[in-house]
Order: sequence, then C-alpha cells, then structure tokens
Amino acid sequence: MKHIFLLLTAVLMHVVSYAQSDSLLLKANELYANGEFALAAEQYEVVIADNSVAPEIYYNLGNAYYKLNEVGRAILNYERALLLSPNYADAQHNLELTKLKIVDDIPQNEVFFLQRWIDNLIKVFSSNQWIYLSVGLFVICLVFALLFLFGASHGIRKMSFYVAFLLLLVSIVCFIFSGIQKNKVENRNEAVIMIGVVVVKSSPDKRGTDLFQLHEGTKVGIKSTLGEWVEVEVGNGNIGWLEAAYVERI
Repeated sequence: MKHIFLLLTAVLMHVVSYAQSDSLLLKANELYANGEFALAAEQYEVVIADNSVAPEIYYNLGNAYYKLNEVGRAILNYERALLLSPNYADAQHNLELTKLKIVDDIPQNEVFFLQRWIDNLIKVFSSNQWIYLSVGLFVICLVFALLFLFGASHGIRKMSFYVAFLLLLVSIVCFIFSGIQKNKVENRNEAVIMIGVVVVKSSPDKRGTDLFQLHEGTKVGIKSTLGEWVEVEVGNGNIGWLEAAYVERI
C-alpha cells in the first residue's frame, strides 16, 4: 500500500509540474503575440529551466531574441532547436536569416563531397528517429531471415537472403547515425559567441598574443577547455583561446 501511495504521489507531482509548464508556455506565447518580446523571452527561459525542453520552445525563444535584435541568443536557440530536430525547416530558415546580421564573414574550409553528403544525411533525422528506423528495419530483416530459412522454393530463399542482408546493413548504418546524433546532443562541442566582439588569444591567458576577433553570433567548435578558458576553432581552421564566459554551448 505504501508503494502504491508513493507511486500515485509521484504521478500526481508529474502531472502538476506538466500543467504548470504548459501554463507558463501559454503565457509566453501570449506575451510574444502581444509584442512583449523581452517578457516572452524571460518566460520561455523559465519553461526551459523547468526541463520542458522541446525544439518548438527553443524556436520560439530564438524568435523572441531575434525581435530584440540579440543575434547571439537568437542563433543559439535556433541551433538548439535544430540539434533536437535536424529537419526543423522553420528553425533552419530563421537561422539563415539571422546569420545575415553576423559581422564575421569567415570562409569555410572545403569538405570532401562524400563527407558533406553523409553529414547532410545524418541531419535528416534526430537520434531517436534514426534508432526507430534502425529497429524497424531490423525487425523486417528478421522476417526475411525466416523466409530464407523456411522459404518454399530456392528462388524465394535466395531473394530473402539478399534482402535480409541489405536490410541488416542499412539497420546498422542507421544505428551508427543515431549514435552520432546522440553524441552531438550530449557532448555539445559547438558554441556561439555571445558578446559584441571578443579577441581570440594564442594561449589561455589575458596576456596572450591577440590572434583575431570574433563577433556576436559566430559559431565555433570547442576543442578543449582549461579553467575559465576554451580553445575554439572557426570554419576556416583558425584556432585560439577565449574566455568561456564569452561563449555558450549549443
């Protein structure tokens, strides 16, 4: 009886928490619709802090910051929406629109076309979607494996073998893609510059040599961290150090 009571209490608390988050989200949407973008952004941040994370919430928060002309925070939240839902067309469109406001025009290193094609393919689905596809294909693979073992004719068994083998390979590839997407979400090795302009140093020290400048909204890769400093890499391959307070991980 005690265990049942504890279970019911936990369920009730979850329902109450969900209802509160839903109420906060509705309030945030209402504030945005009324043009109160600063208050709306604050409310969306509260919803996210309450662990109500969803690509749509990050997208709405990005829109609020875009209206406030906070380029860095707008890009950060569009990127977070795309991290959770890579094929979120609206977030991708608004991200590209916001990037037009970035001061930096850093040329990107050329990527081998096959690598670029694979990267774009991986972004088609989220980690969960890839794993669902992988499991679904594996189940179908098992069906054809049974046909191979118990098929009525040699032709059916032969065809079933090749189909099962192909489905198994595709299922494994989908599983790998799911792992890659999950790794991106968990490790978050990309970040966005959050202040107007920052000087990138040659070493994790304010006395280090100035290498180059980066401006608000520019996306960087995080290579390593040392205390309050992060080593970053930009699209053209340039590497340097800046204070961690100047960036926020996607």
